[in-house]
Amino acid sequence: MSDRTIERVLVCIPTYNERENLPVVVRRLRAAVPSAEILVLDDNSPDGTGQVADDLAAADPLVHVLHRAGKEGLGRAYLAGFAWALEHGYDAVVEMDADGSHQPEQLPALLAAVSDGADLVIGSRWVRGGSVVNWPLHRKALSVGGNLYIRVLLGMPVNDATAGYRVYTADALRRIGLHDVASQGYSFQTDLTRRAVALGMRVVEVPITFVEREVGDSKMSGDIMRESLQRITVWGVHHRADQLRRLRRREATWHQL
Repeated sequence: MSDRTIERVLVCIPTYNERENLPVVVRRLRAAVPSAEILVLDDNSPDGTGQVADDLAAADPLVHVLHRAGKEGLGRAYLAGFAWALEHGYDAVVEMDADGSHQPEQLPALLAAVSDGADLVIGSRWVRGGSVVNWPLHRKALSVGGNLYIRVLLGMPVNDATAGYRVYTADALRRIGLHDVASQGYSFQTDLTRRAVALGMRVVEVPITFVEREVGDSKMSGDIMRESLQRITVWGVHHRADQLRRLRRREATWHQL
């Protein structure tokens, strides 16, 4: 166990048409973790979310806003937030949805795991104690099946690699290397998870209750899911090919002895 001190926490909240949800999430987050700062990453929402974010920032010095030119996807929004966090000297960076599906009240448990020495903490739906609310059976099956596919194909000891509620230490983000990350959606989360695992980082899953949004529309699309499946399959093929090459080298070395 570790006593790592986490003094400065930045919660990155990407937004696109979340004007109704954003003030509620910010209010809950400020109550749950009063010392945490918030960075709203708005992709030029046509519904005025950017102005709502500016109003929140004007009223609270711990709320910041990064306006982006347009809708470029979840992955690019988070990469912009990570870069901003590293530039401004934060110790830990949180990913959190704006729609209330990631409950701010559960963030202290994730931060506690970082203080205990984790490099990456995943708020997991699919470990003991985790759950989802308001999901139909087919969506649960899709998520569980997808994560099982990832776990088997990539050989990662992670039950919820696609989860979007997570905390990275600043050092972990630097070590992962973000310059060549181009993935989006579910595959973005999986990509960073596999990089952390490959580097031998300590990845901890903390059970959460994921609550499906009540206001607004989901940003998940068929294109994002197809992109995720394609990228994950390619990574898996490369992972297994690398394993086979290492095995053959060991066998060749053994025969030479």
